[in-house]
Amino acid sequence: MPTARRASVRRLDLDLLSTSPSSPPSSSSSPHAGSPPVDALARHFALEIPRVFSEAERAALVAGVRAARAEWTADFGGEQFSLGRAFYTHLEQGRSKLYFADAAASDARVERHLPGLQRRMRELVAALTGGLAQPRRGFCGPGVHIFPAGEKVAREGGVVHFDTEGLSDYHLARRRRAITVVVMLELPDADGGLKLWDVLYDGRDHPGDEALSARSLVASYSPGGALVIDSYRLHQIQPFPGGRDRISATVHAAELDSGRWETWF
Repeated sequence: MPTARRASVRRLDLDLLSTSPSSPPSSSSSPHAGSPPVDALARHFALEIPRVFSEAERAALVAGVRAARAEWTADFGGEQFSLGRAFYTHLEQGRSKLYFADAAASDARVERHLPGLQRRMRELVAALTGGLAQPRRGFCGPGVHIFPAGEKVAREGGVVHFDTEGLSDYHLARRRRAITVVVMLELPDADGGLKLWDVLYDGRDHPGDEALSARSLVASYSPGGALVIDSYRLHQIQPFPGGRDRISATVHAAELDSGRWETWF
């Protein structure tokens, strides 16, 4: 069943980080006058925001990630790593207790090595939604995924999935809005984009052949730029060749009520 009017990515040439909840996007910068950018996800598979981080900022963040190598969290036997603990990896590995027990220390590690990153990612959510973006109580804040060159995701691509693991049953039952924001800090040598299907979550975690045969597209990243998707949309990281790791900052956000969103990693 089609879920969007066009299988397309909407590019927003905005300095979104200058937008605050008290100063919503102007009609010239919003896809529709008076509406926040996030509303365009009802009509497009994704939003692309270039230059969230300048080249100098992006390079400094990558250097900070690499300098923190000893504090990366290894997941799935070293298939991937994170700086800051990611909820979905811990859930799938039966390590949720560790995730919550280490949440404050996780945020401290991210801030120590990547000062200001978590704040900037929450500001991006606020600018996209035109609302208040606050940390989710007890959860880890925005963090970084590292997918090593030559490892499983590089060779085969990621798991085809929805980003619904962190949503509560209450949230899912009412289909409250949720988004995933990924800022590419270091691109692999080639490929490594995000495949998006015209399929939204319907309560089944594992898509069947019908879902996988739906229309789709592969969205590309730009260095320092963001892709924003509906967390209910089916997607997959694409394989990537070469010797360069794929490094990205991620924040998930869910709308609690009108104008108020909570964020986590």
